[in-house]
Amino acid sequence: MSQVIFKFEDGSEVKSFATEGENLLEVARKSNVAIDAPCSGNASCGKCKVRLVGGTLDSKKTRHITDEEYEQGWRLACVSTVDGDVEIMVPDIASAYKSRMKVADLSSKEEIKIFEKAKSDVEMAGIALSNSLDVVEVIMDPPTLDDTMPDNERLTRALRKYLNIKRVRIPYSVLHKLPDVLRENDFKVKCVIRTTPDDMFVYDILGMDVDVIIGGLVIDIGTTTVSALIINMENGEILAKGSAGNGQIRYGADVINRIIESEKPGGRKRLQDAVIKETINPMIQEMCKSCGIRPQWIYRMCIASNTTMNHLFAGINADPLRMEPYIPAFFKTNSLFASDVGVAINPDAHIILAPNIGSYVGGDITAGTLVSMIWNKPEFSLFIDLGTNGELVFGNSDFMMSCACSAGPAFEGGDISCGMRATDGAIEACTIDKETMEPTYSVIGEEGTKPIGLCGSGIIDVISELFACGIIGPKGKFVREGKRIRHDKYGTGSYVLAFEEEAGSVKDVEITEVDIDNFIRAKGAIFSAIRTMLASLDFDVSMIENVYVAGGIGSGINMRNAINIGMFPDIPVEMFHYIGNSSLCGAYAMLISTEAEKKTYELAQNMTYLELSTVPTYMDEFVACCFLPHTDSTLFPSVQPK
Repeated sequence: MSQVIFKFEDGSEVKSFATEGENLLEVARKSNVAIDAPCSGNASCGKCKVRLVGGTLDSKKTRHITDEEYEQGWRLACVSTVDGDVEIMVPDIASAYKSRMKVADLSSKEEIKIFEKAKSDVEMAGIALSNSLDVVEVIMDPPTLDDTMPDNERLTRALRKYLNIKRVRIPYSVLHKLPDVLRENDFKVKCVIRTTPDDMFVYDILGMDVDVIIGGLVIDIGTTTVSALIINMENGEILAKGSAGNGQIRYGADVINRIIESEKPGGRKRLQDAVIKETINPMIQEMCKSCGIRPQWIYRMCIASNTTMNHLFAGINADPLRMEPYIPAFFKTNSLFASDVGVAINPDAHIILAPNIGSYVGGDITAGTLVSMIWNKPEFSLFIDLGTNGELVFGNSDFMMSCACSAGPAFEGGDISCGMRATDGAIEACTIDKETMEPTYSVIGEEGTKPIGLCGSGIIDVISELFACGIIGPKGKFVREGKRIRHDKYGTGSYVLAFEEEAGSVKDVEITEVDIDNFIRAKGAIFSAIRTMLASLDFDVSMIENVYVAGGIGSGINMRNAINIGMFPDIPVEMFHYIGNSSLCGAYAMLISTEAEKKTYELAQNMTYLELSTVPTYMDEFVACCFLPHTDSTLFPSVQPK
């Protein structure tokens, strides 16, 4: 056995052990050391760069490591194996993807106004904001020698009399504490119940003096980020809001790599634990602490996520999703409870899953469609959710069609040499002076935070500005020279946004021609999907009256710049509306409203799913989109140079 010491820039370190020949990235994973590996270790992305500072590694040279870097000790973790005691420096840029857990300050109206609007819109559409959970007070006669009815039957009889319901179900978790709670409170108790026309389910039994809150948990499981709310189920009040990086991300940036990882021995359990034990449960603890609610008082939860995330969350085999004919285990299910998967809330809490539409259009899109309200409007609207995949819904109150395109991880920083998620140190917005070619940018984090990379919205701005300033041409190649433009020994050009002394990392922050080419393909996937879906309906972009943009990247998107690079159709900017995390909003509406939950199932059932891979013209459209802004300039008449 060899000792492996992982060192970090803040001075901390993690010690681990490895067998001879064991892969360094796998050692990091089992030691819970965060190293970015969007390609899941197949040496294609070059993001898992670490520095050898002591000992030796068996590490082959790759195109991602220059000769100079190799001499300085830089290695790719995914192609390195341990052959003795070794010390490894993990730079911030290698772990920048790992989003800090954040619990929002709800005193800020900005944090909750989007949910208030969603609730208002749903209610105005005629959907009642009510659900089946309630708290009832029950007073029973204590048992005597003349009245020897068992405790569960005594409670059942009292509840039947109170609500005139024949069937009452008492689960083990309630039965277990029933004798103690009844006698400690002289048979005067509160019950948290769920009622339907046919039966009643008892979630909890408490003393009369307990000021219980009927809590609900809303979760959006994104491929990159997990967001959550804790709400009061009686009035819809948001009690806590939080977010964290999806712990699964160290097994790959996209769903295909994660499915492959899940098929390895023990992989399914590792992926499930990464999202539940490492991500969701710690978030629940932090949010409960911030709002003063007990985790066991959360009696129902709703999850909106893509089809793959649903399967991996539930620990169900997702491999058929990536194999033709791409069949999931389920589109919708009502059979999951918190105790089944180990979510740290009330064990009998029912888990509502927003229904999937197709293998690559999931519940996050059905939930988002609900709150986009395009189903309740006569005008033709386009709903776009930008993430690792780009999902689209087009339609109005008469019909809706959906499709998904594989945009890849570029929108979230993957496939980009200095790309990163929207966390501290990421450049999120940028302008470039046409004459001097000097950049002006804003960085996520506290004032004075130095840049260490580019997130999705920053990449859009940089590429748009480079093109508008005539620094790059339609193919994304550099056509001007200057101090911020340089070429490597292979002739590949790059633009430096922050030199090493200006940056918060150990190297320059730059964007290369390879990066630009990767991003052009990602934006091309979005626009070609829009064009293909509209063409299948004999529509064109001129018939779009509203575009609703959702997803984490959307909050910082400069819509004008997205049009300039050919990602969005060239229609008036005022037609674009950012609606935030529509997936989380939709799941929130589904949780507080039984009618909204039913409406979402109805939307999913009635939505037409277009499989782009079966459309003969899609690839032609895609190829035509792989230029700035497009090979057909008449599609973008408003795009002008600075």
